[in-house]
Amino acid sequence: MATEREQFEQISADYAVIQKTMNELIISRQKLETQYQENKIVKDEFDILEKDPSSSSNKLYKLIGSILIPTNLADSQNNINKRITYIQSEISSVELKIKAQQAELETKREAILRLRSKIGSGVAA
Repeated sequence: MATEREQFEQISADYAVIQKTMNELIISRQKLETQYQENKIVKDEFDILEKDPSSSSNKLYKLIGSILIPTNLADSQNNINKRITYIQSEISSVELKIKAQQAELETKREAILRLRSKIGSGVAA
């Protein structure tokens, strides 16, 4: 019976570690989603600038340190599109990891329930 209790404790500890990892992945996913939304807003603003290329207010500047440097709209759009693509791939990667962790959590939960019932029936006998 001590072996079953030890297994139960080990699986419970594993479950807690997996749950902590899962929470970290969820936080990471939320940060990536925030970055994605921010970059989409910038992309939308670039799309507005494109509609009126003759406007003198369409000048872009990039903040480098404490200096504003003029920048090209096409380069900026290219950079933001690359950033959005990268963030989307990172979100997909994190989502796959979350699904794997969920499956592992479910497996550990089932093992915990089986051992709990064995330990409970062993005590009653």
